[in-house]
Amino acid sequence: MSSHGAPVPMTSRPCGPLKGEARVPGDKSISHRALILGALSVGETRISGLLEGQDVLDTAKAMRAFGAEVTDHGEGNWSVHGVGVGGFAEPENVIDCGNSGTGVRLIMGAVATSPVTVTFTGDASLNGRPMARVTDPLALFGARSYGRAGGRLPMTLVGAPDPVPVNYTVPVPSAQVKSAVLLAGLNAPGKTVVTEAEATRDHTERMLAGFGAEITVEETEAGRVITLTGQPELKPQHIEVPRDPSSAAFPVCAALIVPGSDVLVPGIGLNPTRAGLFASLRDMGADLTYENERTEGGEPVADLRARFSPDLQGIEVPPARAASMIDEYPVLSVVAAFARGETVMRGVKELRVKESDRIDAMATGLRANGVTVEDGPDWWTVTGAGHGNVPGGATCASHLDHRIAMSFLILGMATQKPVSLDDGGPVATSFPVFEQLMSGLGAQIQRSNR
Repeated sequence: MSSHGAPVPMTSRPCGPLKGEARVPGDKSISHRALILGALSVGETRISGLLEGQDVLDTAKAMRAFGAEVTDHGEGNWSVHGVGVGGFAEPENVIDCGNSGTGVRLIMGAVATSPVTVTFTGDASLNGRPMARVTDPLALFGARSYGRAGGRLPMTLVGAPDPVPVNYTVPVPSAQVKSAVLLAGLNAPGKTVVTEAEATRDHTERMLAGFGAEITVEETEAGRVITLTGQPELKPQHIEVPRDPSSAAFPVCAALIVPGSDVLVPGIGLNPTRAGLFASLRDMGADLTYENERTEGGEPVADLRARFSPDLQGIEVPPARAASMIDEYPVLSVVAAFARGETVMRGVKELRVKESDRIDAMATGLRANGVTVEDGPDWWTVTGAGHGNVPGGATCASHLDHRIAMSFLILGMATQKPVSLDDGGPVATSFPVFEQLMSGLGAQIQRSNR
């Protein structure tokens, strides 16, 4: 079943050229953080361009439950009257984070050093995902957690009554873990230090600085060392959320594989810790250009133009690039199916513990549609057949995973036969206007009744 209702079967059919502007929603990562840091500030934070997908709406609901006043003013404009660092009230009910791993892990960090007890749950997909990677470092602050076997939701977190600062080295590249530790460090006295051997998306560091926290980032032989001084008074901000590069990935990749396409995706955030997909596509020979490059709200932004690219070549994606494009590997594997030769993706074991096992989900669906795929614990290889040579014709499982669902719908736009999906409902968690936007460009996606 879909994360928020009955299954929504869909079929994506081969289509003519995709043309026009694709105005994708606001960045999900920044939207989550804007709401949380707004709730931890003193005064009114105003947010424009907020992603109004279900994941972010669940985070907004959680901030209300902790005592912040969160108001939707329409058309992506929101305000948050915060309660200050350490000011979260104990919620009356369970906090339901739906499908969002980012939401639940960041919120756990934000409450871990406050003297409150909170129970978290989510949908079937989220309740199957491991939380120990966050609760283990939060325990160093003095927080305690009680969950199901394997450190899974539903889980009760008891915040530290007398938190202490920590010095933590992130064991695997994870912006969620890093951010959870930094948010916990806000209400701990002294300096909390986080070291990551491999850089991950740095929205939390940028936004903490913007809200007035004392935070430094130093590049050392051990990696990026982030030092946060605890117990600041965060100052409210006006946040303009750039459009989400992870959402932009879908119209961009569709344009590259559908003959005759020319699509402009305006105002995309190009934070270097998020732009790995676009670098990889260019390495493959994609006709992808940046126009009107600029800075908005402290984040680099540009308009992306993607055109049909019939001569894509398989590449070996540098493993060091994985952290900057971890959510985009599923749709990259779709593009790889239409390239010539092998596209090799290594160092991606994190994909096995996302909303689904994304390597297995994509490998299974691609094989069913006539694509050659090999995979191992932390790698996979797609052998492309070249433009026009991917058969299609199969029904794929979304596994309650929005990115898997959208990737297979993109696949069906360029295969010989339509590609069907058992449930497109999860798409609403991150990209609620996906069908409307892609149809406006010329895609043929239909819902079907069972």
